[in-house]
Formats: sequence, C-alpha cells, structure tokens
Amino acid sequence: MISLYLARRSWAHRLPPRLKLVGLAAAGMALLPASDPLVLAALLAGVLGLYGALGRDGLAQVAAVRPLALVLAVILALHWIGGSLTDGVVAVLRLLVMVLLANFVSVTTRMDDMLDAVAPLFAPMRLIGLSPRKPALAVTLVLRFVPVLLAVFAGLREAYQARTGGRTSWRLVAPFALQALALSDHVAEALTARGGADGLKD
Repeated sequence: MISLYLARRSWAHRLPPRLKLVGLAAAGMALLPASDPLVLAALLAGVLGLYGALGRDGLAQVAAVRPLALVLAVILALHWIGGSLTDGVVAVLRLLVMVLLANFVSVTTRMDDMLDAVAPLFAPMRLIGLSPRKPALAVTLVLRFVPVLLAVFAGLREAYQARTGGRTSWRLVAPFALQALALSDHVAEALTARGGADGLKD
C-alpha cells in the first residue's frame, strides 16, 4: 500500500528519478504565472498524452484526480461568484496539471529510486552525525502518498454514493482521517520490519 508504481518498460520509467523530480519542480514554478486558459488546456492535454503513452493502465491512473472534483468545483464556483469565471478555470486547470504531473512521477518511479534521488539533498546532515536517509524518506513518502490518499478518498466517496445516492459529504472526513492514520501505522510497521530508512533498499 505504500506505492502506486505502475510496472512498465517505458521511456518515462527509464528517465532518472532526479530528473523527473527537478522537472516537476520546474513545471510547478512555470505554471504559477500562467494565466491563459488555452495554454493551460494545451498543457493538460499534453499531460494526458503522457499517461496515454503508458497504455490503457496508464490512462486509468488519471482517475486519481476524481476525489478533487468537489474541491475544484468549489474553487470554480467561488471565482464565478466573485465575478471572474476565467480566473476559476485557470485555477482549476493549473491544479489539474500539477496533480496529474505529480501522480505521473509517482506511477513511473520506484520508491527506492525516488529515495536515492532525494537523499543527496540532505547529505550535509552527515556532518552533524545524522542520517540523510530519514528526512529523504519523509519527503519521498509525502510525494508517494498524495495519490494514495486521493485513491482512499475516492473509495470512500464511491461507497458513500452507493449507500446514500449523494455525491459526497463532510461526514467522509472522519473515516478518511481514520484510514489515513491506519495506513500510516501499517507503513510504519513495514518500515520498522525492514530496518527503517536505512534498510529500505534491502
């Protein structure tokens, strides 16, 4: 449960993890000033093309953004009420592009490889006797668990919809928090059994 990695032999899987993470950061900075809906829509189409290059299973990973539907609708509505529908569309497209890009990195990068890519950032910690793998593992888990938690929320929402006919509810917050805590406990136990951050590669 600690990975949504999609096993493939594609060009995306062969790219160095560090390059993918740097590219993701650069894309985030480049998207912030973007304000043209047509440009953002074209970028979204390009990102969907990346998933399409992974085949049918790759396109299925786009469903990871479904739990964001309500949040995106609220953002759009608030901008619309505020008098600027265009700004709302821009905000929604920007979020979709960023979430899908982050998820793409997750599904095309093994966790061990991502950890190795992040660890050098914390290498100076060795000077004070601390292991750089522990903070690197924390960063890696954050990157990895964003799509995992989105998938958890999607399952809860679908179950709620099947039982009540409603699309979603604030009542899902409590079971979502409980499942997130349970998931963190399972991951902590698995990491402890494997020797923690230092034993992850074994």
